[in-house]
Amino acid sequence: MGIFDKGVKKTNQNFFQKLSRAIVGRSRVDENVLDAIEEALVSSDMGVDTTLKLIDNLEDRVEKDKYMSMEELVDLLRDEIAKLLDVDGAETVVPFDFSKKPYVVMVVGVNGVGKTTTIGKLAASLRAQGKKVIIGAADTFRAAAVDQLVVWAERAGVEIVRQGMGSDPASVAFDTVKAAVARDADVVLIDTAGRLHNRIDLMNELTKIRNVMRKVVPDAPHEVLLVLDSTTGQNAFQQAKEFSRATDVTALAVTKLDGSAKGGVVVGIVDQMRIPIKFIGIGEGIDDLKVFDRREFVSSLFSKEDIQ
Repeated sequence: MGIFDKGVKKTNQNFFQKLSRAIVGRSRVDENVLDAIEEALVSSDMGVDTTLKLIDNLEDRVEKDKYMSMEELVDLLRDEIAKLLDVDGAETVVPFDFSKKPYVVMVVGVNGVGKTTTIGKLAASLRAQGKKVIIGAADTFRAAAVDQLVVWAERAGVEIVRQGMGSDPASVAFDTVKAAVARDADVVLIDTAGRLHNRIDLMNELTKIRNVMRKVVPDAPHEVLLVLDSTTGQNAFQQAKEFSRATDVTALAVTKLDGSAKGGVVVGIVDQMRIPIKFIGIGEGIDDLKVFDRREFVSSLFSKEDIQ
């Protein structure tokens, strides 16, 4: 079983249930089959624009060979989706550039998407690789956020820098990066407040955090990682747009794919935003944050074992 199989099982089943009903008894890929694919893709929350792009590409390729088995059609679909997920042309995702030390990651996302959990899992993974990690608890507006991050830091076995409730988030970020330099840490993970009520406030806060960190590490942050919850479907796409307007998002982490039938939103967001996915959450366990592999993800999303 591939590492993404359990993560996209519900999306996989939802897609093939709809597709199978439309293609039973058919020996050719015709307009009805393409319409059924379109409906199935939209229902997986891939988004209308991305779905129409896929259907156009499929029509062009099917036109060259009117007769096509369903296995061949699924291979085509996989290939076209993998192309949409290819943002930078790299065969494999390289999560972090450890030649930069400390490598500073600012983690953003609204409350409830699994941001704090993602930071904890990421810290545990990095520590397992032998990296020294320091977490900065800069979401100082919610006591629960800091408390939860402390628990994750203890589970991961990494240091955490925090201040009192209501402290200046930029001050926490500054102290964290300064501690990382002093203690020769490899990676800094900065948690930020998950608020999106006012884009100007958000932009100002993130800009301030960025500026104070640069007083210690001039090119920080090296990564702005946006965490999105796949179960929210198109709402995740809206969050991606809002955060991209507020700050320079460089990578995505998509969570809760194990509980969603809307895994297609991953494809739509990457296609429309042209921001690469680096991590994918497929469960509650501390090891259930995986480095994204687009080919393996697409193979799990459209597994030919599900073709009836």
